[in-house]
Amino acid sequence: MTREQEHPSGPQADGAQVGKTGKTGEADAARGGEDGKAYVLKWHGRDMRWMLSLFGTAIGAGVLFLPIDAGGAGIIGIVLMLIVAYPLAYFAHRAMCRFVLSTKNPDDDITDVVEQHFGFGFGMAFTIIYFVEVLVILLMYSVSITNTAESFIVNQLHLAAPPRVLLSFILIAVLILIMTCGTRIVTRVMSWLTWPVIAVLVIFALYLVPRWNPSMLTSFPKNASGAFDFGTLALDLWLLVPVIVLTFDHSAIISSFSVNVRRRYGKYSDAKIGKILKVGEPMMVTVVLFFVLSSDLALTPGDLVKAKAQNVSILSYLANMLGTPAISWIASITAFVCIFKAFLGHYLGVEEGLGGIIRKVAHVKGVVVERKKLNVIVSALMFLACWFVAWANPSAIGMIETMAGPLIAFVLLLLPMYGVRKVPALKKYSGKLSNVFIVVVGVVAVSAIFYNIVELFM
Repeated sequence: MTREQEHPSGPQADGAQVGKTGKTGEADAARGGEDGKAYVLKWHGRDMRWMLSLFGTAIGAGVLFLPIDAGGAGIIGIVLMLIVAYPLAYFAHRAMCRFVLSTKNPDDDITDVVEQHFGFGFGMAFTIIYFVEVLVILLMYSVSITNTAESFIVNQLHLAAPPRVLLSFILIAVLILIMTCGTRIVTRVMSWLTWPVIAVLVIFALYLVPRWNPSMLTSFPKNASGAFDFGTLALDLWLLVPVIVLTFDHSAIISSFSVNVRRRYGKYSDAKIGKILKVGEPMMVTVVLFFVLSSDLALTPGDLVKAKAQNVSILSYLANMLGTPAISWIASITAFVCIFKAFLGHYLGVEEGLGGIIRKVAHVKGVVVERKKLNVIVSALMFLACWFVAWANPSAIGMIETMAGPLIAFVLLLLPMYGVRKVPALKKYSGKLSNVFIVVVGVVAVSAIFYNIVELFM
């Protein structure tokens, strides 16, 4: 049981009591008179909060590392990103929302839906994969936020870097404490922070326009003799796909979002979700692509190699090289806020996944775990895991390419498509060209997880 189920609050508070009776959609429809769907499709304040929360979950380390990976693959990598970004963001998240909505119980989250459709064994396996997927992202954010803070202290404040073990302890402890405030506070904080972040990313991208240079437009992978290297290009593009998936991913909050909409709008849930996604996804994709393009065009291939080696985000790298104090401060703070927001959004998914595992194991053993005790256990375990990894400082981009991205692709892309083939309630969505696109991107992204396996034996 997640906190939002235990304490309906924030965007979900508006209809939680009615939602548990399964009458929320009818109640809201009644407010609009005879045409209930027309009322549902109107834009409400809670829709804006959820749209910004979805945006805020996506705008994180993926956005800040995509310029490094996309630019590293040269102009072809940038073109690939431009082609797949919007259809990936919209069609994939719409399919995942529909999968969550395919259950009859309005309170079922995605882990419950999988178990209902495919049985306990498959449900448990998925819950573990779902948890690991979001956990890897959370751990990557733990590394990124620590590196961003350390870079800011050294390069902007001109102070000696504090011991990493202490810095990571303080940062992770603060983030976990914020999560204990409940979903209402988290979603409101994410909503408040999203608009300033959007504004800064756009302004920063505009600021970089005078620095654009043609070097990226003629950049192609080369071998030792300086000739075009197709093998290197293929590898770069293969590993770029998981990064693109992560950049435009907000699947960690999709289950909570879908459950809330289903509680409130009942049979009109799919229409309401489509409305919110049609507003939010184009805005997110436009902001991200403009920022990534501007960052890449303002740098050289050599700069991107240095940024990857330093294990810092593109904003932190730009902050250190621009030489303008005000801009460098803004860039560093924005990088910190982006990662901070995304950490909060993904923590909801980790809490849901780990809570689901504990509840399922306890159920098999005939044990009932108290909700408050479950939340304490989850918070303690996540603090220890995030603190240790932030201290260890593994490669953030490496975690994205070979673990986070592929696992996200399985959950976000392949599972809903499997549901379309196997779940009767989802059969009406079969036969779409968008389904083929999602499966192809999903298979390519998931296959990247084998890159680590191949490397181990080479």
